Amino acid sequence: MITTFGTGTGTGTGMSVGMGMGTISFQLGVEDLADTRFAFSPLGETVLSLRVLRDPGIAALHLPWRRSVLARLGALDSGLLLSLVANRLTLPDFLTPRPASFEPAFEEELAAVRRTPPAVVRRDLLAAHAPDPLPSPLHAAATDDAGAADLRDTLCELLHRYWQIAVAPSWPQIRRVVEADMTYRARRLARGGARLLFADMHPRIRWEDAGSRGVLHIHRTVLGYEAQAAGRGLLLVPSVFAHKPAPPVDPQEPPGLMYPSRGVATLWESAPPPAAPDLVPLLGAPRARLLTLLAEPLATVDLARRLHVTPSAVSQHLRVLHAAALVTRTREGRRVLYTRTPLADALTGGRA
Repeated sequence: MITTFGTGTGTGTGMSVGMGMGTISFQLGVEDLADTRFAFSPLGETVLSLRVLRDPGIAALHLPWRRSVLARLGALDSGLLLSLVANRLTLPDFLTPRPASFEPAFEEELAAVRRTPPAVVRRDLLAAHAPDPLPSPLHAAATDDAGAADLRDTLCELLHRYWQIAVAPSWPQIRRVVEADMTYRARRLARGGARLLFADMHPRIRWEDAGSRGVLHIHRTVLGYEAQAAGRGLLLVPSVFAHKPAPPVDPQEPPGLMYPSRGVATLWESAPPPAAPDLVPLLGAPRARLLTLLAEPLATVDLARRLHVTPSAVSQHLRVLHAAALVTRTREGRRVLYTRTPLADALTGGRA
């Protein structure tokens, strides 16, 4: 299957990352909403990060991480790793098992991959790369079960080393960002129910109230189907390397959704940049720092995270700067983005 998130049992059915025009809909009852839960997936993040190495254009925010990782890969067989990412940026399902607990260890998830039957390894590799043939580093999987099993084990060893080099050093930061998203989503669910929980998760996600139950729609998926949760709940997995929502491809799988986490823009920043010194006496230090950050369009919550203050404090300063014609605001989907005006650029000297 063409997926990012598998079942954890080696069946090859999981969460989609391919392009498509279908809609997947989950019917959720009261019990299912009560059993809505979150999980981390260190292996899922590791596998998804390969797409950033393969095509940096899909996530410019991760470029600092990418530069750092490329400098540290050394003798690691990056050719074999990157061959897993198809031309359409799809990935084989068996590499990303569904988390079996709230925070599984990387080794725990990798052990599930090691149990994947060779026939499933071969099927998922072929499906991920279709209609193209398998790249030469993966040819061994196409021959027989022995070749597929050897390749699976080699990939597991390689992914473990890659995790240690590329993702494990940054896992504390990644975990904080993902956990902050979980906290934000849980609070919205408590305050406004499912409608508020999903309202700003992603433009492709829509919640529909339907009498005693609700329907969660995920648009533009590889395949389309309708499925009833039937008391199985809903698993939500925020990810810093996911760029769009990824529900299960197989309608028989328990409902789940991997989705882009909030706060990725702040992930690779160690500290907010200093304010332009000439602006501090004119505007005050907080507003001067805001103008320095707004060399690129940012939302209020992103600015608050970078400055380690509350969104309401940022909003107050933005209102003053907007009234003074120093920032402009534009709507992008459900977010309002702020950026400097030419006048502010002149005052900051183009400082970023």
